[in-house]
Amino acid sequence: MSSKSTIFLEFLRFLVKQKKYWLIPIIFVLVLLAALLLFAENSVLSPFVYTLF
Repeated sequence: MSSKSTIFLEFLRFLVKQKKYWLIPIIFVLVLLAALLLFAENSVLSPFVYTLF
């Protein structure tokens, strides 16, 4: 198991233990936004994605 996945799993355990369930959707949206920006960086669709922001 890599260190990145270990940190991610530890963070999820922390959220569950501290009952911070409301943070999970926020983190999910941020990860999706980051993935969209990384995908649009080298894509033909980049002019269309940048118009969304």
